[in-house]
Amino acid sequence: EERTDTGLITGYYEPLLHGSRVRGGPYLYPVYAPPDDLVHLDPGTPSADAQGLRLRGRMSGQRIVPYYTRAEIEAGHAPPADKVLFWVDDRIALFFMHVQGSGRIRLTDGSTVRLGYADQNGHPYRSIGRVLVDRGELPAEQASMATIRAWTLMHPDQVDGLLASNPSYVFFKVLPGDDPSAGPPGTLGVGLIAGRSVAVDRRFIPLGAPLYLSTTQPNSPLPLERTVIALDTGSAIRGPVRADYYWGFGDGAGQQAGRMRQPGRLWLMLPQGYPGAPH
Repeated sequence: EERTDTGLITGYYEPLLHGSRVRGGPYLYPVYAPPDDLVHLDPGTPSADAQGLRLRGRMSGQRIVPYYTRAEIEAGHAPPADKVLFWVDDRIALFFMHVQGSGRIRLTDGSTVRLGYADQNGHPYRSIGRVLVDRGELPAEQASMATIRAWTLMHPDQVDGLLASNPSYVFFKVLPGDDPSAGPPGTLGVGLIAGRSVAVDRRFIPLGAPLYLSTTQPNSPLPLERTVIALDTGSAIRGPVRADYYWGFGDGAGQQAGRMRQPGRLWLMLPQGYPGAPH
């Protein structure tokens, strides 16, 4: 197996959506809490959690079967009404919030609530940007959240199929607190810090570890080099030299995160003699 010291660096952020506590008007798209029929499966090996495996299912008679895919959830196997946290007005923004794993919703009364990742349906994440590139709909160098959204506006009759190509579906929980400067909690349970937090593959990098990141600004040769902390994980973050860089909250952070997809390097910084440190 060929090994390399250079890998892929992408970006993520905390989006702002607009929503309501009740369905009506433009607020047609539900944000769900975890359904009661979602079963966590014991993989039987202590290392499975460390590998980031999300083994989920549901009972069908006397058998445990895979949980419903995104397409199945949206086509009639949705959680019951009491699992709807909020209704939002933008289906594509909601999809992107599933990908980011957290977000804020500004409600019709002017208040803002914060949502964090609560669970997932157990199906693997598949990038819809990669789907569009593979189909020849977008050039690889132009694939971003902005171009994906533009494509959906131009092809409204194909949106269902595109979103369904990612079978993963995320369920949320309302986060306590109203500090607008606080970042959403990552996998480690610590609030993410814009520009200083990354999601990693914890099979290779321990959560909480400091890293030195060397990459470039999105779509730019300008260097982006700094110390970051591994505070989060993600279903698309796989490999020893792979990181998702947290840009922060809002549209500006979203524009940067949506364009970020470039090579980079990581140095894991651990004290000499630390258990598990590379020799």
